[in-house]
Amino acid sequence: MNTFKSLEDALAWLDRHIDLESKVPTRRSLPTLERMRELMALLGEPERAYPALHLTGTNGKGSTAAMLTALLGARGLAVGTYTSPNLAHVNERISRAGTPIDDASLIEVLEALAIVEPSLSDRPTRFELLTAAAFSWFAEVAVDAAVVEVGVGGTWDATNVIDGVVAVVTNVSYDHTDILGPTLEGIARDKAGIVKPGSVAVVGEVDPDLVSVIRSVAEASGAAQVWVRGEEFECTKNRLAVGGRLVDLRTPGAVYHDLFVPLHGEHQGLNAACALAAGEAFFGAPLHPDVVTEGFSRVRVPGRLEVVGRRPLSLLDGAHNVAGMQVLATALGDFAVTGRTVAVVGMLGGRDPSAMLSPVASAGVGHLVACAPASPRAQPAEVVAEAAEAAGMQVVVAGSVDAAVAIAKELAGEDGLVVVAGSLYVVAEARELLVGRPEQQTSAPPGR
Repeated sequence: MNTFKSLEDALAWLDRHIDLESKVPTRRSLPTLERMRELMALLGEPERAYPALHLTGTNGKGSTAAMLTALLGARGLAVGTYTSPNLAHVNERISRAGTPIDDASLIEVLEALAIVEPSLSDRPTRFELLTAAAFSWFAEVAVDAAVVEVGVGGTWDATNVIDGVVAVVTNVSYDHTDILGPTLEGIARDKAGIVKPGSVAVVGEVDPDLVSVIRSVAEASGAAQVWVRGEEFECTKNRLAVGGRLVDLRTPGAVYHDLFVPLHGEHQGLNAACALAAGEAFFGAPLHPDVVTEGFSRVRVPGRLEVVGRRPLSLLDGAHNVAGMQVLATALGDFAVTGRTVAVVGMLGGRDPSAMLSPVASAGVGHLVACAPASPRAQPAEVVAEAAEAAGMQVVVAGSVDAAVAIAKELAGEDGLVVVAGSLYVVAEARELLVGRPEQQTSAPPGR
């Protein structure tokens, strides 16, 4: 007998569980993987049915996961990819060979979880159930490898029941300090907790103090090797190109010239270096240049400096912390417009609007339309507006994301630029308005 009559019924069951992504109680009160380990045991340990590549980092892990998925796919592997959060539909988080899990399969895997849940000693969270659903489905559809993105942090993240043969730490900056702690060293230590015995750790962070922390944790965990950007691998050239970046990359085993990455922003060259190094670490040998060229050509990452309209030029970017906004501010220089640049920004609580907006104000964004994300954690639009005014911007407060986008397009005019940022909730609403449901990608949807 079926537990759920429809996908809506299954998702309603899922949503009755604690949602750390929406409510985010401090992780210090829940420092355990025991629920996940118990759940995996009841499901027959599906996370051990395939090799995995595990990714964490304050920013860039979603883009890096998308690139890595594409590279492994170009090599001929059927790759399962687990990312978070989703833009429009929860199916986006779990995919095989670039295709999200279909509704019937999602219902089936959630039914299996509902059946075993009463046997657990403690009620799992929504994210734990989604993670278990991904790992279980990957085993069912027999993926050749899984690319798994951490939700938050690393050590205590639900995904950390998986033993990645490659562990990637893209970078470390301030984010989720209420969960991970107030210092960069503490955040780095938590993220490095995904490194497992015998694995290769690929580190995109270059700050010597933070690299030292990550290396120390990795070596204590029994990592076979630690590869650090600027040492074992690097992006040696990173040039603006039509529709993306043209990069030269060096890995421990090879040098690649004039690779086209169809993503905007200089930071994507750094993410490409991490992804390519991780691919080499996984196979234990360099990837053929033709494979790399084909793989990168497949990459699409909705919501990350994504162009979704012209006249005015319209961009979506999921920057939701200070480091992300700094990257966005730098990347705006790649888009030359003769008109006005207008930002649509909404933020979740716990963000510092002044610190978040300072980079884009310094980059020449003179107009801002403030709105509130559709989330229980939303920060009032008026708070964002006050910070924008203090930064010297001309500000309009909108009652919804839809209204904010309409106002911004009018302010920008046909020759201007509209950029939507500050929260993935805001980006998701704007994307649905501007382009509809996210297309079926050949790579993973965005992470944070």
